Amino acid sequence: MLFNSIEFAIFLVLTFLLYWFLFNRKRRVRNLFIIIVSYIFYGWWDWRFLLLIAFTSLCSYVSGLIIGHYRDKDNRKGARWACGLNIGVNLAILCLFKYYNFFVTEFAARFLDGDTSGILIKLILPVGISFYTFQALSYSIDVYRRKLAPTRDMTAFFAYIAFFPQLVAGPIERATNLLPQFYTIRKFDYEGAVEGMRRILWGLFKKIIVADSCAVMVNRIFADYESLPGSTLAIGAVLFAFQIYGDFSGYSDIAIGTARLFGFSLMQNFKVPYFSRDIAEFWRRWHISLNTWFVDYVYIPLGGSRVAKHKVIRNTFTIFLLSGLWHGANWTFLAWGGYHAGLFVPLIATKRNRRYTDTVAEGRRFPTFREVRGMAITFCLVVIGWIFFRSETITDAWRYLTGIFSHTLFDKPVGYGREHDLWVTLAWIVVMLCVEWIQRKRDHGLAIGMVRQRWLRWLIYYAVIISLFFGEGVETFIYFQF
Repeated sequence: MLFNSIEFAIFLVLTFLLYWFLFNRKRRVRNLFIIIVSYIFYGWWDWRFLLLIAFTSLCSYVSGLIIGHYRDKDNRKGARWACGLNIGVNLAILCLFKYYNFFVTEFAARFLDGDTSGILIKLILPVGISFYTFQALSYSIDVYRRKLAPTRDMTAFFAYIAFFPQLVAGPIERATNLLPQFYTIRKFDYEGAVEGMRRILWGLFKKIIVADSCAVMVNRIFADYESLPGSTLAIGAVLFAFQIYGDFSGYSDIAIGTARLFGFSLMQNFKVPYFSRDIAEFWRRWHISLNTWFVDYVYIPLGGSRVAKHKVIRNTFTIFLLSGLWHGANWTFLAWGGYHAGLFVPLIATKRNRRYTDTVAEGRRFPTFREVRGMAITFCLVVIGWIFFRSETITDAWRYLTGIFSHTLFDKPVGYGREHDLWVTLAWIVVMLCVEWIQRKRDHGLAIGMVRQRWLRWLIYYAVIISLFFGEGVETFIYFQF
């Protein structure tokens, strides 16, 4: 069930009405209702996925109780084994569904002359498995670290794992933030619901108008890149940068806004990343929930930045390579992660990875020349990385990249569709960037405060709603494959 579909609109309205008007008194009943509608939402793709998420939830719930039991008896070894077992089980399931065939194929190519008969397994990759698996792991680890008391409320925990707004593509919530919200009886907050609707509207604009418009041309260019001039390839790479941003940040806005309709607060997942002045700032603003997850549960346990410089570099490459692998079973994702680690290391070596902690153009309407230069360089470096992310193979990515910098870089672009479509898409991108620049200190583009006049705000809302009818149709979200 896609956020940008009629089915989800009907589902959301019915769920909202039942949640607030029928299941509005008893907390456990309301949480049970959330589990039911979340399982309906998830099972819309394939009912068999429900068995997996239920098993993951059960394992993590039981592990929390066991960890808590050993922890109360100061038995750290027992708690460690219980935590490690749950981590092992969940990662084994993730690896089986997501990575088994990839590594088996690679092994066969090198040692069995490519013969994979009898060793491949036909499995359907469950939607969003990487997201809810990491969310389940964070619970066990936080209970083990004594940051969170193990819950005995099974309905609250199952609702926490399966909460439908952020189930299939995040944000990857921590149990310390989201789980306690299922312990209270929530009262309807009109202002919060209105803010949620604004955020949903902005997310739909970024997905339907920006991302899906870019996707039409990006798909054509990447499918036929070998016959196109460098100028067209450059356009395709830039458009993909805005496609993936509009697609994923749009999903996050819809998820966060939908959660607000039901009285829940989810963490911010994007903070205008394309206004970053260096790569370090970019990664503090892009897919925040995943990046902070790796920092808290991998980078810091390895020693973080408190160890020798060569170990800091090792830790940096570790989390970036793991982040790349998390995205999918393909060498292109590992190359993408390694590429960004390589860009990050010089900033660590020169101790400049924390030089930008404020908002760009702080206290000013426009950026300085130095800030513009930093944003332009950072954006170009990020675009190069996206070529590896989007390509099917490393060879494709390299050929695409070398094709950009060929002698045809300044030729007239061809082969991406109608020229009118390109200019319209670029206009929508400019609109998105202008709005986000004005709202760069706020959570999203339509957050109240952009304009003070009520009539003008409503004019903007209606303009956005009308623009949605000019979208390219219902397209799936890129991050659903992860």
